[in-house]
Amino acid sequence: QVTCVEVVEAYVERMKEVNPLINGLVKDRFEEALQEAQQVDKLLSEGPGDDYLEEKFPLLGVPITVKEAFSLHGMPNTSGLVNRRNVTATSDATVVSRLKQAGAIPLGVTNCSELCMWYESSNKVYGRTNNPYDLQRIAGGSSGGEGSVLAAACSIIGVGSDVGGSIRMPAFFNGVFGHKPTTGVVPNDGQFPNAQGVRTSFLCTGPMCRYAEDLEPVLRVMAGPGVNQLKLNEEVLLENIKFHCMDHDGGSVFVSPVDKEILQAQKKVVEHLEGELGVQVRRVAIHKMKYSFQIWSAMMSSKDSDGQEAQMFTDLLGDHGKPVWPLWELMKWLVGMSSHTFPAIALGLTEKLMKLNPSGNAKLVSMGRSLQEEMEALLGPDGVLLYPSHPTTAPRHHSPICMPFNFAYTGIFNVLGLPVTQCPLGLSSEGLPLGIQLVAASYNDHLTLAVARYLEKAFGGWVLPGKV
Repeated sequence: QVTCVEVVEAYVERMKEVNPLINGLVKDRFEEALQEAQQVDKLLSEGPGDDYLEEKFPLLGVPITVKEAFSLHGMPNTSGLVNRRNVTATSDATVVSRLKQAGAIPLGVTNCSELCMWYESSNKVYGRTNNPYDLQRIAGGSSGGEGSVLAAACSIIGVGSDVGGSIRMPAFFNGVFGHKPTTGVVPNDGQFPNAQGVRTSFLCTGPMCRYAEDLEPVLRVMAGPGVNQLKLNEEVLLENIKFHCMDHDGGSVFVSPVDKEILQAQKKVVEHLEGELGVQVRRVAIHKMKYSFQIWSAMMSSKDSDGQEAQMFTDLLGDHGKPVWPLWELMKWLVGMSSHTFPAIALGLTEKLMKLNPSGNAKLVSMGRSLQEEMEALLGPDGVLLYPSHPTTAPRHHSPICMPFNFAYTGIFNVLGLPVTQCPLGLSSEGLPLGIQLVAASYNDHLTLAVARYLEKAFGGWVLPGKV
Protein backbone atom coordinates (compact mmCIF):
# COMPACT_ATOMS: atom_id res chain seq x y z
CA GLN A 1 0.00 0.00 0.00
CA VAL A 2 2.94 2.36 0.62
CA THR A 3 6.48 2.34 -0.71
CA CYS A 4 9.48 1.71 1.50
CA VAL A 5 10.74 5.22 0.65
CA GLU A 6 7.47 6.68 2.00
CA VAL A 7 7.83 4.66 5.22
CA VAL A 8 11.45 5.70 5.81
CA GLU A 9 10.66 9.34 4.92
CA ALA A 10 7.81 9.34 7.46
CA TYR A 11 10.12 8.09 10.24
CA VAL A 12 12.89 10.52 9.25
CA GLU A 13 10.42 13.44 9.39
CA ARG A 14 9.09 12.26 12.75
CA MET A 15 12.65 11.99 14.10
CA LYS A 16 13.51 15.50 12.89
CA GLU A 17 10.36 16.83 14.56
CA VAL A 18 10.76 15.10 17.94
CA ASN A 19 14.46 14.38 18.49
CA PRO A 20 15.43 18.02 19.29
CA LEU A 21 13.18 17.65 22.38
CA ILE A 22 14.21 14.16 23.53
CA ASN A 23 17.83 13.88 22.26
CA GLY A 24 17.44 10.13 21.75
CA LEU A 25 19.16 9.79 18.35
CA VAL A 26 22.76 11.01 18.54
CA LYS A 27 23.89 10.40 14.93
CA ASP A 28 21.71 9.79 11.90
CA ARG A 29 22.26 8.04 8.57
CA PHE A 30 19.08 9.35 6.92
CA GLU A 31 20.58 9.70 3.42
CA GLU A 32 21.90 6.14 3.40
CA ALA A 33 18.59 4.90 4.83
CA LEU A 34 16.63 6.55 1.98
CA GLN A 35 19.00 5.03 -0.59
CA GLU A 36 18.47 1.60 1.00
CA ALA A 37 14.69 2.19 0.90
CA GLN A 38 14.93 2.88 -2.85
CA GLN A 39 16.74 -0.44 -3.31
CA VAL A 40 13.95 -2.21 -1.39
CA ASP A 41 11.30 -0.64 -3.66
CA LYS A 42 13.34 -1.71 -6.71
CA LEU A 43 13.52 -5.28 -5.38
CA LEU A 44 9.74 -5.29 -4.77
CA SER A 45 9.00 -3.96 -8.27
CA GLU A 46 11.11 -6.72 -9.81
CA GLY A 47 8.77 -9.07 -7.98
CA PRO A 48 10.63 -12.26 -6.98
CA GLY A 49 7.45 -13.23 -5.10
CA ASP A 50 6.16 -12.30 -1.66
CA ASP A 51 6.69 -15.73 -0.09
CA TYR A 52 10.33 -15.79 -1.18
CA LEU A 53 10.93 -12.25 0.10
CA GLU A 54 9.20 -12.90 3.41
CA GLU A 55 11.36 -15.93 4.07
CA LYS A 56 14.64 -14.37 2.95
CA PHE A 57 14.05 -10.83 4.28
CA PRO A 58 11.57 -11.04 7.20
CA LEU A 59 12.24 -7.39 8.16
CA LEU A 60 12.42 -5.98 4.62
CA GLY A 61 12.32 -2.18 4.67
CA VAL A 62 11.63 -1.85 8.42
CA PRO A 63 13.25 1.29 9.94
CA ILE A 64 15.25 0.50 13.08
CA THR A 65 17.55 2.31 15.51
CA VAL A 66 20.62 0.93 17.25
CA LYS A 67 22.08 1.71 20.68
CA GLU A 68 25.34 3.62 20.14
CA ALA A 69 27.26 1.02 22.17
CA PHE A 70 26.83 -1.38 19.20
CA SER A 71 28.99 -1.13 16.09
CA LEU A 72 26.99 0.14 13.10
CA HIS A 73 29.28 0.70 10.12
CA GLY A 74 30.16 4.39 9.67
CA MET A 75 28.53 5.46 12.93
CA PRO A 76 30.23 6.56 16.19
CA ASN A 77 30.81 3.88 18.83
CA THR A 78 31.84 5.78 21.97
CA SER A 79 29.44 4.47 24.66
CA GLY A 80 29.46 8.05 25.93
CA LEU A 81 33.18 7.98 26.78
CA VAL A 82 34.92 11.29 25.97
CA ASN A 83 38.25 9.70 25.06
CA ARG A 84 36.44 7.57 22.41
CA ARG A 85 34.66 10.52 20.79
CA ASN A 86 36.57 10.00 17.54
CA VAL A 87 35.90 6.26 17.32
CA THR A 88 33.84 5.28 14.26
CA ALA A 89 32.67 1.71 13.67
CA THR A 90 34.27 0.03 10.67
CA SER A 91 32.01 -3.03 10.80
CA ASP A 92 28.63 -4.13 12.16
CA ALA A 93 27.94 -5.90 15.46
CA THR A 94 26.65 -9.45 14.86
CA VAL A 95 23.02 -8.60 15.70
CA VAL A 96 23.14 -5.42 13.58
CA SER A 97 24.51 -7.42 10.66
CA ARG A 98 21.74 -10.02 11.06
CA LEU A 99 19.03 -7.35 11.15
CA LYS A 100 20.46 -5.68 8.03
CA GLN A 101 20.64 -9.03 6.24
CA ALA A 102 16.97 -9.55 7.16
CA GLY A 103 16.20 -6.29 5.31
CA ALA A 104 15.99 -3.80 8.21
CA ILE A 105 17.11 -0.21 7.54
CA PRO A 106 19.01 1.55 10.38
CA LEU A 107 18.16 5.25 10.80
CA GLY A 108 21.08 5.91 13.17
CA VAL A 109 22.42 5.32 16.67
CA THR A 110 20.91 6.29 20.01
CA ASN A 111 22.19 7.61 23.33
CA CYS A 112 23.24 5.54 26.35
CA SER A 113 24.77 6.15 29.76
CA GLU A 114 28.57 6.38 30.11
CA LEU A 115 29.92 2.87 29.48
CA CYS A 116 26.32 1.55 29.73
CA MET A 117 26.50 1.28 33.51
CA TRP A 118 23.86 3.67 34.83
CA TYR A 119 20.11 4.01 34.57
CA GLU A 120 20.02 7.59 33.27
CA SER A 121 21.21 8.02 29.67
CA SER A 122 23.44 11.05 29.99
CA ASN A 123 27.12 11.51 29.16
CA LYS A 124 29.76 14.13 28.31
CA VAL A 125 29.73 13.26 24.59
CA TYR A 126 26.04 13.63 23.69
CA GLY A 127 24.36 15.15 26.74
CA ARG A 128 21.13 13.94 28.27
CA THR A 129 18.15 12.05 26.85
CA ASN A 130 14.64 13.08 27.95
CA ASN A 131 11.50 11.02 28.45
CA PRO A 132 8.86 11.81 25.77
CA TYR A 133 6.05 11.58 28.34
CA ASP A 134 7.69 14.29 30.48
CA LEU A 135 10.90 15.98 29.33
CA GLN A 136 11.87 16.63 32.97
CA ARG A 137 12.16 12.89 33.57
CA ILE A 138 14.73 10.26 32.66
CA ALA A 139 14.44 7.91 29.70
CA GLY A 140 16.27 5.25 31.69
CA GLY A 141 19.52 3.52 30.91
CA SER A 142 21.60 2.32 29.53
CA SER A 143 19.45 1.86 26.36
CA GLY A 144 17.61 5.12 27.13
CA GLY A 145 17.95 6.64 23.67
CA GLU A 146 16.24 3.55 22.25
CA GLY A 147 13.43 3.76 24.79
CA SER A 148 12.74 7.42 24.04
CA VAL A 149 12.78 7.24 20.22
CA LEU A 150 10.58 4.14 20.21
CA ALA A 151 8.07 5.69 22.62
CA ALA A 152 7.99 8.87 20.52
CA ALA A 153 7.20 6.78 17.39
CA CYS A 154 10.50 7.67 15.67
CA SER A 155 11.53 4.04 15.08
CA ILE A 156 9.89 0.62 14.87
CA ILE A 157 12.52 -1.65 16.43
CA GLY A 158 15.42 -0.93 18.77
CA VAL A 159 18.60 -2.88 19.46
CA GLY A 160 19.34 -2.85 23.20
CA SER A 161 21.66 -4.59 25.64
CA ASP A 162 21.07 -5.43 29.28
CA VAL A 163 23.43 -6.39 32.14
CA GLY A 164 21.38 -4.89 34.99
CA GLY A 165 18.11 -3.94 33.33
CA SER A 166 19.39 -1.74 30.50
CA ILE A 167 16.66 -2.96 28.10
CA ARG A 168 13.85 -3.31 30.61
CA MET A 169 14.21 -0.05 32.60
CA PRO A 170 14.09 2.23 29.52
CA ALA A 171 11.27 0.10 28.09
CA PHE A 172 9.37 0.51 31.38
CA PHE A 173 10.02 4.26 31.79
CA ASN A 174 9.00 4.90 28.16
CA GLY A 175 6.00 2.58 28.00
CA VAL A 176 7.28 0.14 25.35
CA PHE A 177 8.11 -3.56 25.21
CA GLY A 178 11.59 -4.92 25.84
CA HIS A 179 12.86 -8.48 26.04
CA LYS A 180 15.96 -9.76 27.84
CA PRO A 181 16.43 -13.22 26.34
CA THR A 182 17.74 -16.28 28.15
CA THR A 183 21.48 -15.70 28.61
CA GLY A 184 23.83 -16.94 25.90
CA VAL A 185 21.35 -17.22 23.02
CA VAL A 186 21.74 -13.85 21.23
CA PRO A 187 25.40 -12.95 20.48
CA ASN A 188 26.86 -9.88 22.22
CA ASP A 189 29.79 -9.40 19.80
CA GLY A 190 30.49 -5.96 18.44
CA GLN A 191 29.44 -3.80 21.38
CA PHE A 192 31.58 -1.65 23.64
CA PRO A 193 32.08 -2.39 26.40
CA ASN A 194 31.58 -6.10 25.85
CA ALA A 195 31.37 -8.56 28.72
CA GLN A 196 34.42 -10.50 29.83
CA GLY A 197 34.92 -13.26 32.36
CA VAL A 198 31.90 -14.05 34.50
CA ARG A 199 29.88 -11.16 32.99
CA THR A 200 29.54 -13.00 29.67
CA SER A 201 26.87 -15.03 31.52
CA PHE A 202 24.97 -11.87 32.53
CA LEU A 203 25.04 -9.52 29.51
CA CYS A 204 22.16 -9.97 27.05
CA THR A 205 21.33 -8.34 23.72
CA GLY A 206 17.66 -8.10 22.84
CA PRO A 207 14.82 -6.29 21.06
CA MET A 208 12.80 -3.24 22.11
CA CYS A 209 9.62 -2.16 20.31
CA ARG A 210 6.19 -0.55 20.65
CA TYR A 211 4.17 -3.66 19.81
CA ALA A 212 4.41 -7.03 21.55
CA GLU A 213 3.99 -8.99 18.30
CA ASP A 214 7.26 -7.49 16.97
CA LEU A 215 9.42 -8.96 19.76
CA GLU A 216 9.39 -12.54 18.49
CA PRO A 217 10.29 -11.99 14.79
CA VAL A 218 13.12 -9.62 15.80
CA LEU A 219 14.36 -12.06 18.46
CA ARG A 220 14.43 -14.82 15.81
CA VAL A 221 16.65 -12.69 13.56
CA MET A 222 18.92 -11.57 16.40
CA ALA A 223 19.39 -15.11 17.71
CA GLY A 224 20.17 -16.62 14.28
CA PRO A 225 20.94 -20.35 14.61
CA GLY A 226 20.77 -20.00 18.42
CA VAL A 227 17.01 -19.52 18.13
CA ASN A 228 16.60 -23.31 18.15
CA GLN A 229 17.35 -23.26 21.89
CA LEU A 230 14.21 -21.18 22.43
CA LYS A 231 10.81 -22.81 21.99
CA LEU A 232 9.33 -20.09 19.80
CA ASN A 233 7.44 -22.55 17.57
CA GLU A 234 5.63 -24.13 20.52
CA GLU A 235 2.00 -23.09 20.90
CA VAL A 236 1.33 -21.51 24.30
CA LEU A 237 -2.00 -22.14 26.03
CA LEU A 238 -2.26 -19.32 28.55
CA GLU A 239 -4.75 -21.31 30.66
CA ASN A 240 -2.03 -23.91 31.27
CA ILE A 241 0.58 -21.44 32.54
CA LYS A 242 1.27 -21.52 36.27
CA PHE A 243 1.30 -17.85 37.25
CA HIS A 244 3.18 -16.60 40.32
CA CYS A 245 3.11 -13.08 41.68
CA MET A 246 5.49 -11.13 43.92
CA ASP A 247 4.64 -7.50 44.78
CA HIS A 248 8.08 -6.38 45.95
CA ASP A 249 11.54 -7.63 46.89
CA GLY A 250 10.69 -8.12 50.56
CA GLY A 251 11.90 -4.72 51.76
CA SER A 252 15.57 -4.15 50.93
CA VAL A 253 17.02 -1.19 52.84
CA PHE A 254 18.92 -0.12 49.68
CA VAL A 255 15.86 0.14 47.44
CA SER A 256 12.77 2.40 47.35
CA PRO A 257 9.40 0.90 48.31
CA VAL A 258 7.23 0.10 45.27
CA ASP A 259 4.85 2.93 44.25
CA LYS A 260 1.16 2.39 44.99
CA GLU A 261 0.17 2.84 41.34
CA ILE A 262 2.67 0.19 40.19
CA LEU A 263 1.28 -2.23 42.79
CA GLN A 264 -2.26 -1.35 41.69
CA ALA A 265 -1.41 -2.05 38.04
CA GLN A 266 0.07 -5.43 39.00
CA LYS A 267 -3.06 -6.22 41.05
CA LYS A 268 -5.23 -5.48 37.99
CA VAL A 269 -3.15 -7.93 35.94
CA VAL A 270 -3.67 -10.64 38.57
CA GLU A 271 -7.42 -9.96 38.68
CA HIS A 272 -7.64 -10.00 34.89
CA LEU A 273 -5.74 -13.29 34.55
CA GLU A 274 -7.88 -14.93 37.23
CA GLY A 275 -11.15 -13.49 35.92
CA GLU A 276 -10.63 -13.98 32.18
CA LEU A 277 -8.42 -17.07 32.00
CA GLY A 278 -9.73 -18.80 35.10
CA VAL A 279 -6.19 -19.41 36.36
CA GLN A 280 -5.05 -19.23 39.98
CA VAL A 281 -2.23 -16.69 40.42
CA ARG A 282 -0.12 -17.90 43.33
CA ARG A 283 1.43 -15.31 45.64
CA VAL A 284 5.04 -16.11 46.48
CA ALA A 285 7.59 -14.56 48.84
CA ILE A 286 11.13 -15.44 47.81
CA HIS A 287 13.23 -14.34 50.77
CA LYS A 288 16.57 -14.02 48.93
CA MET A 289 15.15 -11.40 46.54
CA LYS A 290 15.57 -8.92 49.41
CA TYR A 291 19.33 -9.13 48.75
CA SER A 292 19.03 -8.59 44.98
CA PHE A 293 21.41 -5.63 44.83
CA GLN A 294 24.08 -7.27 46.99
CA ILE A 295 23.82 -10.55 45.01
CA TRP A 296 24.05 -8.71 41.65
CA SER A 297 27.11 -6.71 42.80
CA ALA A 298 28.93 -9.72 44.22
CA MET A 299 28.25 -11.91 41.19
CA MET A 300 29.26 -9.12 38.76
CA SER A 301 32.66 -8.85 40.46
CA SER A 302 33.25 -12.58 41.04
CA LYS A 303 35.80 -14.76 39.23
CA ASP A 304 34.67 -17.00 36.37
CA SER A 305 35.02 -20.81 36.34
CA ASP A 306 38.62 -20.45 35.04
CA GLY A 307 39.49 -18.16 37.94
CA GLN A 308 39.64 -15.07 35.71
CA GLU A 309 38.98 -11.81 37.58
CA ALA A 310 36.10 -9.62 36.40
CA GLN A 311 37.29 -6.62 34.40
CA MET A 312 37.57 -3.49 36.54
CA PHE A 313 35.21 -0.66 35.59
CA THR A 314 38.04 1.83 36.20
CA ASP A 315 40.07 0.05 33.47
CA LEU A 316 37.15 0.42 31.07
CA LEU A 317 36.87 4.13 31.88
CA GLY A 318 40.48 4.50 30.80
CA ASP A 319 39.69 2.56 27.57
CA HIS A 320 43.06 0.86 27.02
CA GLY A 321 44.88 3.91 28.39
CA LYS A 322 45.72 4.54 32.04
CA PRO A 323 43.12 3.21 34.51
CA VAL A 324 41.07 5.99 36.06
CA TRP A 325 41.54 6.81 39.76
CA PRO A 326 37.97 7.36 40.99
CA LEU A 327 38.89 9.49 44.05
CA TRP A 328 40.99 11.83 41.90
CA GLU A 329 38.17 12.00 39.31
CA LEU A 330 35.72 12.85 42.11
CA MET A 331 37.92 15.80 43.16
CA LYS A 332 38.07 16.95 39.53
CA TRP A 333 34.30 16.46 39.14
CA LEU A 334 33.61 18.69 42.16
CA VAL A 335 35.36 21.59 40.39
CA GLY A 336 33.89 20.78 36.96
CA MET A 337 37.14 19.37 35.52
CA SER A 338 36.33 15.66 35.05
CA SER A 339 35.44 14.25 31.63
CA HIS A 340 33.40 11.52 33.38
CA THR A 341 29.88 11.54 34.77
CA PHE A 342 29.30 11.35 38.54
CA PRO A 343 27.57 7.91 38.37
CA ALA A 344 30.59 6.43 36.56
CA ILE A 345 32.97 7.85 39.19
CA ALA A 346 30.72 6.57 41.99
CA LEU A 347 30.64 3.10 40.45
CA GLY A 348 34.45 3.10 40.33
CA LEU A 349 34.55 3.94 44.06
CA THR A 350 31.93 1.26 44.90
CA GLU A 351 33.96 -1.31 43.00
CA LYS A 352 37.04 -0.54 45.11
CA LEU A 353 34.97 -0.96 48.31
CA MET A 354 33.55 -4.30 47.10
CA LYS A 355 37.09 -5.68 46.91
CA LEU A 356 37.54 -5.12 50.66
CA ASN A 357 35.13 -7.89 51.70
CA PRO A 358 36.01 -11.12 49.82
CA SER A 359 34.37 -13.49 52.34
CA GLY A 360 31.10 -11.51 52.33
CA ASN A 361 31.12 -11.54 48.54
CA ALA A 362 31.65 -15.30 48.43
CA LYS A 363 28.57 -15.79 50.65
CA LEU A 364 26.49 -13.59 48.36
CA VAL A 365 27.64 -15.46 45.23
CA SER A 366 26.62 -18.70 46.91
CA MET A 367 23.25 -17.15 47.82
CA GLY A 368 22.82 -16.12 44.17
CA ARG A 369 23.43 -19.68 42.94
CA SER A 370 20.94 -21.04 45.45
CA LEU A 371 18.37 -18.39 44.40
CA GLN A 372 18.86 -19.44 40.78
CA GLU A 373 18.06 -23.07 41.65
CA GLU A 374 15.03 -21.94 43.68
CA MET A 375 13.70 -19.82 40.76
CA GLU A 376 14.22 -22.53 38.14
CA ALA A 377 12.42 -25.03 40.41
CA LEU A 378 9.56 -22.61 41.11
CA LEU A 379 8.97 -21.66 37.47
CA GLY A 380 9.65 -25.05 35.87
CA PRO A 381 8.57 -25.73 32.28
CA ASP A 382 5.28 -23.80 32.48
CA GLY A 383 5.64 -21.00 35.05
CA VAL A 384 5.61 -17.20 34.69
CA LEU A 385 6.40 -14.79 37.55
CA LEU A 386 4.83 -11.31 37.68
CA TYR A 387 7.26 -8.86 39.30
CA PRO A 388 7.59 -5.04 39.34
CA SER A 389 9.85 -3.56 36.65
CA HIS A 390 11.15 -0.85 39.00
CA PRO A 391 10.04 0.56 42.36
CA THR A 392 9.01 3.94 40.83
CA THR A 393 7.77 5.37 37.56
CA ALA A 394 10.29 7.42 35.53
CA PRO A 395 12.18 9.59 38.07
CA ARG A 396 13.11 13.23 37.49
CA HIS A 397 16.54 13.95 35.99
CA HIS A 398 19.47 13.43 38.40
CA SER A 399 17.28 11.89 41.12
CA PRO A 400 18.56 8.31 40.52
CA ILE A 401 21.75 9.50 42.28
CA CYS A 402 19.71 9.51 45.52
CA MET A 403 18.46 5.93 44.96
CA PRO A 404 21.27 4.32 42.94
CA PHE A 405 20.33 0.70 43.70
CA ASN A 406 16.71 0.71 42.46
CA PHE A 407 17.89 -1.15 39.34
CA ALA A 408 18.07 -4.27 41.55
CA TYR A 409 14.49 -5.09 40.48
CA THR A 410 15.78 -5.81 36.98
CA GLY A 411 19.46 -6.61 37.68
CA ILE A 412 18.75 -9.74 39.72
CA PHE A 413 17.41 -11.56 36.64
CA ASN A 414 20.66 -10.93 34.73
CA VAL A 415 22.73 -12.83 37.27
CA LEU A 416 20.04 -15.56 37.38
CA GLY A 417 20.16 -15.84 33.54
CA LEU A 418 16.35 -15.91 33.18
CA PRO A 419 14.33 -14.56 30.23
CA VAL A 420 12.23 -11.49 31.06
CA THR A 421 9.76 -9.44 29.02
CA GLN A 422 8.92 -5.91 30.14
CA CYS A 423 5.28 -5.15 29.33
CA PRO A 424 3.62 -1.69 29.48
CA LEU A 425 0.34 -1.31 31.41
CA GLY A 426 -1.00 2.13 30.52
CA LEU A 427 -0.20 5.42 32.26
CA SER A 428 -0.17 6.61 35.88
CA SER A 429 -2.21 9.56 37.22
CA GLU A 430 0.82 11.75 36.31
CA GLY A 431 0.75 10.46 32.73
CA LEU A 432 3.87 8.29 33.15
CA PRO A 433 4.10 4.70 31.89
CA LEU A 434 3.33 1.78 34.21
CA GLY A 435 4.46 -1.78 33.51
CA ILE A 436 5.41 -5.23 34.74
CA GLN A 437 8.16 -7.81 34.29
CA LEU A 438 7.19 -11.29 33.09
CA VAL A 439 9.83 -13.86 34.09
CA ALA A 440 10.19 -17.53 33.04
CA ALA A 441 12.71 -20.32 33.56
CA SER A 442 15.69 -20.53 31.17
CA TYR A 443 14.84 -21.10 27.48
CA ASN A 444 11.13 -20.48 28.11
CA ASP A 445 11.12 -17.08 26.40
CA HIS A 446 8.05 -18.22 24.42
CA LEU A 447 5.95 -18.09 27.61
CA THR A 448 6.76 -14.47 28.56
CA LEU A 449 6.33 -13.32 24.94
CA ALA A 450 2.91 -14.98 24.75
CA VAL A 451 1.77 -13.39 28.03
CA ALA A 452 3.05 -9.97 26.81
CA ARG A 453 0.92 -10.27 23.65
CA TYR A 454 -2.11 -11.16 25.78
CA LEU A 455 -1.59 -8.28 28.25
CA GLU A 456 -1.14 -5.82 25.38
CA LYS A 457 -4.65 -6.67 24.15
CA ALA A 458 -6.05 -6.51 27.69
CA PHE A 459 -4.37 -3.28 28.85
CA GLY A 460 -3.77 -1.37 25.61
CA GLY A 461 0.04 -1.58 25.38
CA TRP A 462 1.95 1.48 24.17
CA VAL A 463 0.22 4.87 24.45
CA LEU A 464 1.33 7.74 22.21
CA PRO A 465 2.99 10.46 24.39
CA GLY A 466 0.90 13.64 24.60
CA LYS A 467 -2.26 11.78 23.66
CA VAL A 468 -3.96 12.30 27.03
